[in-house]
Amino acid sequence: MQKIKLLASALTMTLSVPVFAQNSVTLYGVIDEGLVYTNNAGTGHAYQLESGYVQGSRWGLKGSEDLGGGLKAVFQLENGFDLNTGKLGQGSLEFGRQAYVGLAQDTYGTVALGRQYDSLVDYLAQTTANGNWAGYLFSHPYDNDNTDNTFRVNNTVKYTSPTFAGFQFGGTYSFSNATNFANNRQYSVGAQYATGGLLLAAAYLQANNPSSTASGAINNGGDENFVATRLRVFGAGVNYTFGSATLGFVYTNTDVDQPLSSGYVGTITPANGATLSSLKFNNFEVNAKYQFTPAFYVGAEYTYTRTSFNATSGTLHPNYQSAGLMADYNLSKRTDVYAQGAYQHVGGDETGTVLDEAYVPGAASTSSTRSQLVLRVGLRHKF
Repeated sequence: MQKIKLLASALTMTLSVPVFAQNSVTLYGVIDEGLVYTNNAGTGHAYQLESGYVQGSRWGLKGSEDLGGGLKAVFQLENGFDLNTGKLGQGSLEFGRQAYVGLAQDTYGTVALGRQYDSLVDYLAQTTANGNWAGYLFSHPYDNDNTDNTFRVNNTVKYTSPTFAGFQFGGTYSFSNATNFANNRQYSVGAQYATGGLLLAAAYLQANNPSSTASGAINNGGDENFVATRLRVFGAGVNYTFGSATLGFVYTNTDVDQPLSSGYVGTITPANGATLSSLKFNNFEVNAKYQFTPAFYVGAEYTYTRTSFNATSGTLHPNYQSAGLMADYNLSKRTDVYAQGAYQHVGGDETGTVLDEAYVPGAASTSSTRSQLVLRVGLRHKF
């Protein structure tokens, strides 16, 4: 009888122990390294060993904790770095790629707080070559539409909806963290629809006084595409996959009010003493990718960019033609080798600024002419 009482007591204690919530933490990363050749880097050609072109080199931690009732806590900390020097990326920030915490629920979606991607990156970029399979070299001029993720947004509240029959939407709001509420703030919205081999996406972003402060929505220390009074970007894209082929078309429109400088080519000042009131970029991209085998694909991209250079002396229309070609071969599930090349030619009106010189994002420097070619061979490993 005593044994039965002891067994019953032990069973009661076992059943009364609380069931702890399930949680997980994942360590992950990408190492992308390669040799880059630029045919014209201002004073001649250049050879460089450069990190993070097809994908930015990074390591990160992400995880979740089940809070019960379908609710869970989520977080992600992601650090970008230069493999060649060991330096931090994104303006020397420790977790410059992403740093956020939030709550997720299958029925209502996810709310996250911290440094994050905007809606252009989350929704639209995946329809471009640079934001999907090609990376840095295939960006639109000066990454004017941020589809290559030149900047992240600080102080950000982000909402991401669940997926409803292939449709998903979301948005961000980034606080200026200043007494002037609108100084260096940002907001964006985006949506996508996926069914079968079809992907449709669209997004809009506005930033007031981007990169004007160190603590606002967009940094001013090597993590910006333009320093300006206002940045507005909207665009839409479509990808269609049939068999081994994927075709894409993307249109983006970027309006930069009173631009002072570009994070890629520096100060934008008309030589004739005129004042630059705005820059507008209309980007038209077509891209294609063919998967010859599960381990090997070839992709190509062409972008035509018509620019309106609006100054007190009048309006000028330079244009940019950019083209890229890439081949990638997987040595294993986690390691691949690739070769890619990008070419840009600047035509149309001359503005008397650095914008008249070709510059492929990722080149050693601006060209001394209106054309530039950049080639790269690389090795990438994911863990």
